[in-house]
Amino acid sequence: MTGDITSKLLKGKPLADSILAETAKGLQKLKERGIYPCLCTIEVGADPASRYYLENQRRTAEKVGLKYESRQLNENISREEMLGVIEEINRDPDIHGLIINLPLPKHLAVSEMQWSISSAKDVEGVTPHNMGAMFLGARGLKPCTALAITELIKSTGVDLKGKEVAVIGRSNIVGKPVSMLLLAENTTITICHSFTSRTGKLESHVARADIVVAALGVPGFVKGSWIKEGAIVIDAGINEEKGKMVGDVEFEAAAARASYITPVPGGVGSVTTALLMKNTVDAVYMQQPG
Repeated sequence: MTGDITSKLLKGKPLADSILAETAKGLQKLKERGIYPCLCTIEVGADPASRYYLENQRRTAEKVGLKYESRQLNENISREEMLGVIEEINRDPDIHGLIINLPLPKHLAVSEMQWSISSAKDVEGVTPHNMGAMFLGARGLKPCTALAITELIKSTGVDLKGKEVAVIGRSNIVGKPVSMLLLAENTTITICHSFTSRTGKLESHVARADIVVAALGVPGFVKGSWIKEGAIVIDAGINEEKGKMVGDVEFEAAAARASYITPVPGGVGSVTTALLMKNTVDAVYMQQPG
């Protein structure tokens, strides 16, 4: 990697460390009040990639002093049993945050399982209540990856007002929410998706964008030659290719044109995990009466 490219790297660690330091202070204040926040994850089956994220979450939780609990469930668990486990955790006053690790077996509908989480414990911000609050600009828990992308962009210090943003991907957990969060920063949003590409218009949308957010899950799909000179490029893609973890953007070619670009790994992921911890602490404060 050349020196020029290194200077453009928008690494996640400095921002993640800052968020974790703030989270640790909030945790300490709660512990002084006799409250010991706990984050619980549900994993159904044994997906290797999922296990990697679980261990990363566990290490980060231990780093800030957050209690971390993982429920490992059999992949053949029935819909009714799964909903029962979620409801049990919803009612447990000693558990303050709940996430369901993906993927789930095909017989379990992701939306039904996630939407069964209590909105007060929905630290990934995936329930209709929290999504609606974000859409309306109200208080609530926001989706961690979308929030991580927004915070990384803001960390550059660039004035975002009126900037053109191309968001590539329209998932409920990244593409749609990050569009709403960046709209709240007074940017102009274009949401691109598979049909944008099929009609041959994706390149033109990317080429005029001051900020490009790639979140579609296809390695190297966004070509470096499409990137506008001086653009900020946020690559939220995590793909395995030839034994390496790569993003959705053609990294070297894009970095040659961008002013800032996130590496994969080492970019969005660490900030997402840090914000998951912060959301858990925020959830505890929201759950307190008064």
